[in-house]
Amino acid sequence: MRIVIAGGHGKIALRLAGLLAARGDEPVSLIRNPDHSQDVVDAGAEPVVIDLEQATVTELAEKVMNADAVVFAAGAGPGSGAARKRTVDHKAAVLTADAASLAGVRRLVQVSAIGVDNPLPPDSEEVWAAYVEAKRAADADLRERSLELDWTILRPGRLTDEPGTGRVALEEDSELDSVTREDVAAVIVALLDEPGTVGRVLTLLNGETPVVEAVRAAAG
Repeated sequence: MRIVIAGGHGKIALRLAGLLAARGDEPVSLIRNPDHSQDVVDAGAEPVVIDLEQATVTELAEKVMNADAVVFAAGAGPGSGAARKRTVDHKAAVLTADAASLAGVRRLVQVSAIGVDNPLPPDSEEVWAAYVEAKRAADADLRERSLELDWTILRPGRLTDEPGTGRVALEEDSELDSVTREDVAAVIVALLDEPGTVGRVLTLLNGETPVVEAVRAAAG
């Protein structure tokens, strides 16, 4: 499969590219900074330079044309302010969905975050609040697209860089906990293989169930 990954230089995205390439897929990683191209190549993906904060929907649609699926794994990242949470975590996600729809690519997996539908405490820090609100808005937009896109929203818990365990808990609701980025990438691969997860919003944590079994159960 040809899989386009938005946010292609992110920690999850690089791991995802490696897993896809290892099994013979064709990952295409969308990156803003051309200096990141070699990291993407080393992971096994084709780098494509495009700025999701500046691109038009037509420009992005050209990059995802002929893909079998799109994965939105972009984020403004640590150290960015509230404004970039809105332009990347929300607006770039909407742009990616628009572009996939325009290009006729139905399958889209969006990486969100755990608990973003929960009310924010009134004393929430500004940047954190902007991040949660951006993810919530992006998810809400995607949930309205069932006629045009076969979407799945994946909401990982606190992300860690520890080695993957291969065992997860994949549910529609769960308490806050953690999951390795490697396991997130493995779950995305399994979601791409499982059409029964279309239209689902799934919380992801490390757990006891092997990845493929967990995804199959979620498809239920």
